[in-house]
Amino acid sequence: MALDDRLERIVARSEELQALMSSGELVGDGFVRASREFAELEPIVSSIQAFRAAEREREDIRALLQDPEMQELAEGELRAVEETLGTLQQQVRLALLPRDEADERSAILEIRPAAGGDEAALFAAELFGAYRRFADLHGWRFEVMEYDESDLAGLREGVATITGRSVFARLKYESGVHRVQRVPATESQGRIHTSTVTVAVLPEAEEVDVAIDEGDLRIDVYRASGAGGQHVNKTESAVRITHMPSGIVVAMQEEKSQHKNKAKAMKILRARLYERERAQAHAHRAADRKSQVGTGDRSERIRTYNFPQGRVTDHRINLTLHKIDRVMLGEFDEIVDALTQEEQTALLAAEGLC
Repeated sequence: MALDDRLERIVARSEELQALMSSGELVGDGFVRASREFAELEPIVSSIQAFRAAEREREDIRALLQDPEMQELAEGELRAVEETLGTLQQQVRLALLPRDEADERSAILEIRPAAGGDEAALFAAELFGAYRRFADLHGWRFEVMEYDESDLAGLREGVATITGRSVFARLKYESGVHRVQRVPATESQGRIHTSTVTVAVLPEAEEVDVAIDEGDLRIDVYRASGAGGQHVNKTESAVRITHMPSGIVVAMQEEKSQHKNKAKAMKILRARLYERERAQAHAHRAADRKSQVGTGDRSERIRTYNFPQGRVTDHRINLTLHKIDRVMLGEFDEIVDALTQEEQTALLAAEGLC
């Protein structure tokens, strides 16, 4: 279907819904459904109306080009309105893309060292801190749920909830393997080592999103280990939850309270199950995305941080930035914007909106 035809149908549907809701004919669930659909169409219709208004303005200016006295002024105005039209047309196209309802959600961030021993653990801790600073820059709340510190102040496992508007939309491309190349502090001969860290970003899920049968859970409690004060090895505050149908296991020992640890573990389990359902429901789309910005699989290598050369390279879009110090201070936006644009371009092509 041509773009203009799609736009006309959307505007007509919006007007139809508005008339129905004003008529008093809709009651109960029918009115709720119509209201929800109208609310979803409203921002798209606003973009379409702004685009149509700019098109009319362009035609009015073109008419002025026939007047010798107005020609010079009209040419300048025409250039400006055509630039505005290009921006508005892109906004309309993006508004027509299928919405990922998880984009508006908060997110759960999980970071773990992979290959590289102590050096991987050290970089995991640094990357965890970089995402904390990224959250601070956006005014999001960063709450540590689990932080298992290793030797040399590294990180065995870090889990955090990042709360705010559109957190998942900005962080969802971070899932995968992050590779670091540098000379470790423990390296006496100055040799560059390569280590890897896995990152997973999950959309936060509510109880209504995922039905969890208590009978499907095996819950084990045990004594916490590692740093933690007097409660360590004295009270069984740590909790491990196994979801039997999926095999997903979540362990939590950050809190001194068994109840709090269980609540945190359930929150993470719910997010993992929700993301699992999303992946299954969007398997075809995920396959299309693989050649673009990745599948979101934490086993996929997505980025390299090369400290000797001061560069960060995202392998999915062949983007290299020579500002590793700024990136490690949490300035990920240039990378995220490029990944978002690449994803949108791929989706526009798939939807025939280019």
